[in-house]
Amino acid sequence: ALTVRFITRRFIGDYDPTLEMIYRHVAIMDGEMVNFEILDTAGQEEDSLQIEEKIKWGDGFAVVYSVTDRCSFDEVMRLCFLINHIHSSPKRSSASEQPPVVIVGNKKDLQFDRMVSTEDGENLSKALKLPFYEIS
Repeated sequence: ALTVRFITRRFIGDYDPTLEMIYRHVAIMDGEMVNFEILDTAGQEEDSLQIEEKIKWGDGFAVVYSVTDRCSFDEVMRLCFLINHIHSSPKRSSASEQPPVVIVGNKKDLQFDRMVSTEDGENLSKALKLPFYEIS
């Protein structure tokens, strides 16, 4: 839903979060045209080879969890570790430079269903030294 909103600038209520899609989008940033290819993963359980291939594909990452789902939050550290490990591998030509990564807590408007506190997200981002945002 975040990707669809980024591209269309509106919320799509009938978005299917179980579909994996690649979106292409052009945006103007700091006066320059930027071409985006965004892999919106389905967030389903996958084997480690599939996850590794997706991480190799990416140049930057938004690791998104739901504040209403503790299990999705528990996956953040593992995914951030994998991103760091895969992109620092000597097999990669740009091993010296880590890709940008941001941690995003989604659904912050669902306060009554919340299972992950803002403080939990902030503490994790500090421990991993990554930027953190909570959004709806």
